[in-house]
Amino acid sequence: MSRTVGGEMLFGAVEKEAFCRIMRRLERFAGVEILTHAVMGNHFHLLVRVPEPHKFLRRFEGAAGEERLLEHLKLLYSSSYLRALRAELADLRDKGMTAAGEELLNRYRKRLCNLEVFVKELKERFSRWFNKHHGRRGTLWMERYKAVIVEDGEALRTIAAYIDLNPVRAGLSGDPKDYRWCGYAEAVAGSKRARRGLCRVLGRPLDSWNERPAASKARGKEKVSLTAAEWYRCWLFEDGMEAPEGAGRTKGRKGIRAEAVRKVREGGGKLTRAELLRCRVRYFSDGVAIGRGGFVEGVFRERRDCFGTKRKDGARRIRESEVKLFSLRELRVQAVE
Repeated sequence: MSRTVGGEMLFGAVEKEAFCRIMRRLERFAGVEILTHAVMGNHFHLLVRVPEPHKFLRRFEGAAGEERLLEHLKLLYSSSYLRALRAELADLRDKGMTAAGEELLNRYRKRLCNLEVFVKELKERFSRWFNKHHGRRGTLWMERYKAVIVEDGEALRTIAAYIDLNPVRAGLSGDPKDYRWCGYAEAVAGSKRARRGLCRVLGRPLDSWNERPAASKARGKEKVSLTAAEWYRCWLFEDGMEAPEGAGRTKGRKGIRAEAVRKVREGGGKLTRAELLRCRVRYFSDGVAIGRGGFVEGVFRERRDCFGTKRKDGARRIRESEVKLFSLRELRVQAVE
């Protein structure tokens, strides 16, 4: 977690979106895994899994390791930057300075699977974007980030819920799925990366967000298990229920209304197709067409040169829609890229 200098509420919708874009880009480069997140008006929370470095870095060893590392750098650096890097490496080796070339590559390797470096670069890169965007100078963050180590199991689920419930506790949303800049909302909207993170939190197979486990028996009766999506929603609502004053509390706690918690519990954490469609549609951006199949195909043909050569057609069925609606872009993709 890290907070803005003075705790000022500096981040609006544009700033939160920019933070998420930079965060996801650096996540892939650094080799860490963001299990869930929440970007608020003056701070952010990240739940990060850091793999064992020696296992992650094996791919960059051996004769082909250097080329794989240079390919990996494309996640963060431009083609011109990489051409210059390759030229610098070739020049060092031509001069017999092989060790210097290896040390140059090690500077990049040392940035991988390193939480401290990842958060430092995330804050620095976002600060540069923010200051340029607002014509501002000076520090953006109050201090160095704060972190705790979290054990798997209930502790991990509790921390994930705490993060995804931040906008609810702050009174910004009555339902965490409606706050675009948190991991749960991103998962509901279709982000594979966000869904995998929460599946890991729940101890489920990584690509099983909407898969129902085999039925289990409880007290002699068949019991249908919940999907990861349903289970986590129930967990969020139970944990996020508002707490009024009294019962030993001197101050009430904002949260989800008891009636809403009851409905989610009774519904087994299921979202209606209309709710799911609404969560997908809010991630539409300029240039996206939505309508019947023929209409979307027509838009695609008119703008064929805007799409890659492998793209054969334009219409993508929106599964959550009750009627047959199609979109020009696949909605089940990373929400903030």
